[in-house]
Amino acid sequence: MKKIFTLVLVSAIGGALTLIGYKSFIENDTNSTYQAEEFYQSPKFIPTSYTGNTINLTPKEVPNFVDAANKTINSVVHVKNMAKGSNSGLTSFELLLYGNPRSRPTEGSGSGVIISPDGYIITNNHVIEKAEKISITTNDNKIYEAKLVGTSIETDIALLKVDAEEELPYTAFADSDNAQIGEWVLAVGNPFNLTSTVTAGIISAKSRDLDKSGRNTQSFIQTDAAVNPGNSGGALVNTKGDLIGINTAITSETGTYVGYSFAVPSNIARKVVEDILEFGNVQKGILGISGDALNSTRARDLNLDITEGFHISGVEESSGAEKAGIKPGDVIKKLDNVKISKFSDLRGYLGSKRPNDIVNLTIQRDGTEKIIPVTLSKSELISTNVLKMDLRNIPEKLKQNTEVKNGVIIANTQNYQLYRNFGIASGYIITSINDTPINNISDINKLKQKYGSTFEEEIYKLEISDPNGETKREIIFR
Repeated sequence: MKKIFTLVLVSAIGGALTLIGYKSFIENDTNSTYQAEEFYQSPKFIPTSYTGNTINLTPKEVPNFVDAANKTINSVVHVKNMAKGSNSGLTSFELLLYGNPRSRPTEGSGSGVIISPDGYIITNNHVIEKAEKISITTNDNKIYEAKLVGTSIETDIALLKVDAEEELPYTAFADSDNAQIGEWVLAVGNPFNLTSTVTAGIISAKSRDLDKSGRNTQSFIQTDAAVNPGNSGGALVNTKGDLIGINTAITSETGTYVGYSFAVPSNIARKVVEDILEFGNVQKGILGISGDALNSTRARDLNLDITEGFHISGVEESSGAEKAGIKPGDVIKKLDNVKISKFSDLRGYLGSKRPNDIVNLTIQRDGTEKIIPVTLSKSELISTNVLKMDLRNIPEKLKQNTEVKNGVIIANTQNYQLYRNFGIASGYIITSINDTPINNISDINKLKQKYGSTFEEEIYKLEISDPNGETKREIIFR
């Protein structure tokens, strides 16, 4: 009996130990394996910059471009131009073999945007430059002959007009100053003759200056929406389908899109159109200042405690800035409510203004901020792309103190060939172009009207005097 009791006790103890071991090791390990598998099957995603809350996008918050595309696609047209051929670069043998290309017209194409129901269309100047005949094709395959109303070479904007029996679908201008970096946009146009193409991207940058020499008068909106040859003159619209820019350029080593595209802001484009319709040319409103943009190095040299803004080094006589009390040494931090951190910010905003407009300058002077209203004056500056010069009327003081009595003064020049060969630099005076006496900027504008868009290409002779008006020389280009 005693042996049986001992055997039962040992069995019970063994069973208990077995149960404890199973509970402690095997079952826990099984649960652990199951939990790990469950974790990997149901991962949790959180923002990389953790705030304690996960982000769940609802269908309404996901970008939808359908409405914007439908609203825009019928107002973007295919622009075709017929121009004379050119024998530039062909040898005599090639001309004999292939004939004179000037007798065979060439065709170019791009895009345009209808901006009014009565048929006004905005495009790029380079799309219709030198065109003898312009036609546009709408999204529903209607073809119209278009006439050129006016153009601005500096902003690369041109205005066309077609006569249609019915009202045309159009895209309304938006305020490009309100566009934000990171905002979704659509580019609509006709790349590679693929009509009615829509691509999407975001605004990558604003006030982008592509010309490192600083001569470019543009202040582009940069996007990563795909833009290729043929998109020029097309629409850049926001998600509401409103026009915030005119697609104009790409930066590429291959000639095709590689991730960067650029558009003329709608505020500048609209102002150019309004000027052409009202005045026949573009009206420029200027502050009448000179200077440069700040950075940490420049700020240290000037003993300033800020690294953003436009430092004023000079104020023009009788300009709006001088009349308002702006002084050398002032730093412009804002124009109205637009922050100024580089020169293209300043230039871009002023590009949407005209003479006699009033802008509020937020400046820093001696460590104190002030807001000063300035009435913009009319620009006497004219830019020349081929000559690579900025020209302006001669100041009265210079006429009084020197032998200079007529001509236009070279305000800025990037023409290194004229400088290297003839010593022509800023301050020299142009007194004659193609044997036509030049007294002021008005005389140059008359020549531009005479020659049209080929004005600068037609220049073959300049008469230039030194800054004191004492000696003159003739420079013949061909």
